[in-house]
Amino acid sequence: MAPAKKRNVSSSKTSQQSVKKAKTDLNGKVESILESRKHANDVFDILEVLESEKEKDVVSAVDACSKLFCTLLERKELFVGKLPEEEDALSGEYSAEQKYHMFMRHRYNSCVEILLEHLSHELHEVKESALCCLMKFAAGEGQHPLEDLDWSEHYSFPRELIQAVVDRLLSKTTDNSLLISRFQEFLEMDDVRFYVISSIRENVGKVMDKSKGAVVPVYQSNVFTLMSNISVPSQQSELTNFMVKQEAKHKDWKAAKLNEHKRVFERMWLGFLKHKLPSNMYKKVLVILHDSILPHMSKPTLMIDFLTAAYEVGGAISLLALNGLFVLIHQHNLDYPDFYKKLYNLLDPSIFHVKYRARFFHLANLFLSSSHLPVYLVAAVLLHKPSTEDEPLEDPYLMDEEDPAQCCALESSLWEIKTLQKHHHPDVAKAAMLINTPLPEKEDDISEVLEITTYELMERDLKQKQIKSIPLEFETATQLLKGGGGDVLAQHFCLD
Repeated sequence: MAPAKKRNVSSSKTSQQSVKKAKTDLNGKVESILESRKHANDVFDILEVLESEKEKDVVSAVDACSKLFCTLLERKELFVGKLPEEEDALSGEYSAEQKYHMFMRHRYNSCVEILLEHLSHELHEVKESALCCLMKFAAGEGQHPLEDLDWSEHYSFPRELIQAVVDRLLSKTTDNSLLISRFQEFLEMDDVRFYVISSIRENVGKVMDKSKGAVVPVYQSNVFTLMSNISVPSQQSELTNFMVKQEAKHKDWKAAKLNEHKRVFERMWLGFLKHKLPSNMYKKVLVILHDSILPHMSKPTLMIDFLTAAYEVGGAISLLALNGLFVLIHQHNLDYPDFYKKLYNLLDPSIFHVKYRARFFHLANLFLSSSHLPVYLVAAVLLHKPSTEDEPLEDPYLMDEEDPAQCCALESSLWEIKTLQKHHHPDVAKAAMLINTPLPEKEDDISEVLEITTYELMERDLKQKQIKSIPLEFETATQLLKGGGGDVLAQHFCLD
């Protein structure tokens, strides 16, 4: 075993030395290219390693490309403007300086294409390294544009490169959630976030139109993961962190205006939510809707179509959709007369078994807290229960009636709560007894009760310790057949 172990160590050292040597060679080639243009062809060797099958070599090549092309961008040694074909560049009447710039620009474009392909690499380290390098290139292009600035809408921001990165992140076949989480740090820059939002909207429009209404689960999951990591500042003064500094007309730049951020943010979400979603994604969207989406929209009421469609799905999704509708009604003056009718129809025994049970009762308590609700509605909600054939008296309440105004709730009674006063569990019986007392002026806080399950209730009772001993009516025996009250046992029993 010892010799084998020695060989493994030797092999490991050899591998490490090989990687170190390759990295040294790459760094040497970068230095030689930057020092003298006569070594320009060495860039082909670097790009060849960039396409290697060895992970360590690829990562080393990415670092080398980052150093090389970022330096060339700073030196302005990459051709600016519409790039001629490489054959035209060599045969055309260009100076040696221009030909070198065109040559290196073509190599730069090749490097970017390879890095974009590496965003789909099977190894995360390669993907992460390629992503960071591309964003360095984006920053470099922002400061030293490769296009003629004879247009003003997007200023000097490398919009096409950002669009290409977003297109690769939103894969249709691979879950990129880990890589997207790494990309999140770049979304903290206001201009990057602005153009990423625009890129997402364009990408979703193209992909989902091609799907012709069909669900694309992996793709839509990647889109949601990226979108849910985007938050828009609440005040104009917070827009201060930019990757690209615009020297002139910065105030006129769309990426520097909060209203424009809200506008593209709104269009991004509406463009995504207008398509059919996987059933599990409705829940994910609705859970963050009222906190992370609606506050950042210019016109939150535009979400009414999505929320209405989500309600029709049924179950917990309907409950969460009502939460969004309530926010629109309460905070944005949305007129939605069927709101309480929909809430009433959600009151079903199955609601006790859904994941968002506690959230439902919390929201129901909130929805019904208004003093302006009609009496028949409150009565209908309290009485919403299935009828049974063996009820002692015929109940006028109509369980199957969907309209709370027509269910005859005011003609019935809460006789079940009177029955629960005899419940075996003391907490239930105690709660049921409250109907015998006048209503308190201040509403009781029931938030803690909403989270309790039957299992937790039993666990709590079983673990409860007796604080004091309980007196029992019996006399302790001092002998096997002799109690403390005489020889009664001895008179009737013996051991013979």
